[in-house]
Amino acid sequence: MNTLSYGLLAFLAREPSSGYDLMLRIQPFWQAKHSQIYPLLSIMEEKELLSSYWIKQFDKPDKKIYTLTEQGTRKLKEWMYKTLPDPVTRDELSMRTFCMWMTDRDNAIEIIETRKAYFVRRLEAFEALKDKIPDEKRQFGNKEFYDYMLIQKGMFNASAGLEWCKWVLTMLREQASIEPPTLYSS
Repeated sequence: MNTLSYGLLAFLAREPSSGYDLMLRIQPFWQAKHSQIYPLLSIMEEKELLSSYWIKQFDKPDKKIYTLTEQGTRKLKEWMYKTLPDPVTRDELSMRTFCMWMTDRDNAIEIIETRKAYFVRRLEAFEALKDKIPDEKRQFGNKEFYDYMLIQKGMFNASAGLEWCKWVLTMLREQASIEPPTLYSS
């Protein structure tokens, strides 16, 4: 099983959900598309880690709801005791920054401004999520305590990313405009 599979089990451990609802809930933590989630749900159902039932809807297509089985709960608990691997980083901004010497300063600024705006949106979204958790639920033993910890992690990461963007933008704006070298000069 991959990490996304365990993530789906984790959300189902909290409440039965449709595949679409799972996709929406997992987005703040893990970028996953329908094309990844639905096949995993089908495989996990075949392995009896989850079960499902249909809800009839009148104004929309019927909805399939997934629930965690005892076997799925055991699998999720086993995963919690596995050694945590180093994180995998796949960030297009890092690759573009690596290549920024090939573009002009205005484009470099635009790239960083775009990511800065993303971090601002992330901070606002995490702040809204944090506001939904009452103070009394922000204590060890409550499920919401772990949500609070994850929200704080997201806020720290977004804040660090925002600060980095501000730092880069200051450097780009303060330095004289230098045209990038041509790649294939003779």
